[in-house]
Amino acid sequence: MGGQPMFILSEDSQRTEGKDAQTSNIAAGKAISESVRTTLGPRGMDKMLVSDSGDVVITNDGATILDEMDIEHPAAQMIVEVAQTQEDEVGDGTTTASVLAGELLKQAEDLLDDDVHPTTIVEGYHGAAELAQEAIVAETLDADVDEDTLRKVAESSMTGKGTGDVAAADLAETVVGAVQHVDTDAGVVRDNITVRSQTGGSSSATELVQGVIVDEEPAHENMPRTVDDATIAVVDNDVDLKESSIDAEYNITDVDQLDQAIAAEEEELRGYVDAIENVGATVLFVTGDIADRAAAFLAKRGILAFESVGDDDAKSVASATGASRAGSVEDLEEADLGSADTVSVEKFGDDELAFVEGGAAADAVTVFARGGTEHVTDELERALNDALDVVTAALDEGGVVPGAGATEIAVAAHIRDEAASIEGRKQLAVEAFADAVDVLPRTLAENTGMDPIDALVDLRSEYESEDRAGVISEGQTGIIGEPLDYGVLDPAAVKREAVESATEAATMIVRIDDVIAAE
Repeated sequence: MGGQPMFILSEDSQRTEGKDAQTSNIAAGKAISESVRTTLGPRGMDKMLVSDSGDVVITNDGATILDEMDIEHPAAQMIVEVAQTQEDEVGDGTTTASVLAGELLKQAEDLLDDDVHPTTIVEGYHGAAELAQEAIVAETLDADVDEDTLRKVAESSMTGKGTGDVAAADLAETVVGAVQHVDTDAGVVRDNITVRSQTGGSSSATELVQGVIVDEEPAHENMPRTVDDATIAVVDNDVDLKESSIDAEYNITDVDQLDQAIAAEEEELRGYVDAIENVGATVLFVTGDIADRAAAFLAKRGILAFESVGDDDAKSVASATGASRAGSVEDLEEADLGSADTVSVEKFGDDELAFVEGGAAADAVTVFARGGTEHVTDELERALNDALDVVTAALDEGGVVPGAGATEIAVAAHIRDEAASIEGRKQLAVEAFADAVDVLPRTLAENTGMDPIDALVDLRSEYESEDRAGVISEGQTGIIGEPLDYGVLDPAAVKREAVESATEAATMIVRIDDVIAAE
């Protein structure tokens, strides 16, 4: 090249190589992990997230926090993906997975400083993750997952998530009832459970509705507010006058012609109402608009109708009641109709909600969450969804393990025991993995007001004496106690997924030694 430099990348590109790239990526991952660490456990704190438009979210749900944060660093985004994967797969444990991923990166940074090769760290971490899975299996309780166990799992999930300790116990009953209602021989049909929140009232007013709830009000004020033994039609079109596909003008020269035009329109609208009545529908859900005159005709016939129903709500009603969505009123047939014991409209403050309950609709259930403010109901809805997911995981994916950090202590101990038989520098990575797992019970202790070092020593001592122990929140602080005595249980699936997703993210970040950023 005659001594001339060759430019492969654009002049605007930025490149970070080697140690600088590793340090930058690990620092970003640790920063994200630290941002949610204080939310872990029953005494975890909340975060207030304010968008540039002024919208406020108050939560201690790890997945929500990371999703709401405006994160640009690509390595940090990978930690966000860890939380999202955890949320998608098992519904809870997002903070656990994020904190573990961050601690694995911190331990890896120390190993890199000691000249341990990234590939050696990756191999050690994967080997340790397999040992961790073995320990989780060993800690899984042999007893059947009965109703009492499910209640404890739900309560453990919700405690500290803005529900209050007393409310968590009551809400756990509702959650377990919802999951058992949709539990079939083929497993839990999680999609048949919906959580709908409504401000006004305390969380203790939360109830389980055997059916679906839609945020709609009657199309006409004279329509009935309650219909028993309802026959339900769902129409994906307007109940209105047909519009011409061409531009046309009509010249009306006298009153008789105007009367005839109005009569023709009314006859068309009455024809739609007659078709609805003749097919046997007593309740109508329409995704389009209902003409005012048509709504009045429906009210006179005693038919309860809702217009401008959202696609999701229409789908929920159709699925729950067994109705088929008709393309228009003319296409509506008796076979398209669904059924429910009752369709009623209830008012909450300025809002009206339609309750579709019983009969075929009872195959689906809705947890109707109540709260004093919008922020409270939003957080309660997140807590209920997490609890529903973990109870489903406990039933479908097999088994529960002691919570409160007890399982993590057992996992770390098992990894350290097996590390002694591993040769070479890989052993250092395996031991570092065990140290990283310790961050979870240590953080639980710290968040409950205990000395984290003393708590960790006590937990290890109890484990070595073959006694199971965890960090139990009691009163204004925490104690070391037997999780089973306090009903603190977690699904084994949550622990397995947290280890797997955190390990994958940490090892991927550790292997990166070159970052090329284009403008």
